[in-house]
Amino acid sequence: MEEERRVLARLERIEELDRGRARPGDLLAELRALLVEAEAWTRAEHPPDSALAAVEQARQMLQGTSRTLLA
Repeated sequence: MEEERRVLARLERIEELDRGRARPGDLLAELRALLVEAEAWTRAEHPPDSALAAVEQARQMLQGTSRTLLA
């Protein structure tokens, strides 16, 4: 349950940053932290490999996005 609260709080923070037109690097740091928290939540709540694979896929997509944002 704590993991879920962390993810939801992080999503709210990301939305605030987005509305405030935060710098891409700041937003990217929050997105990376979200992936870590989402992975912890997934492991706690949904142990099947398919859920973990979805988190890993999101992590890989974000790595590609970070190259674009920081370029």
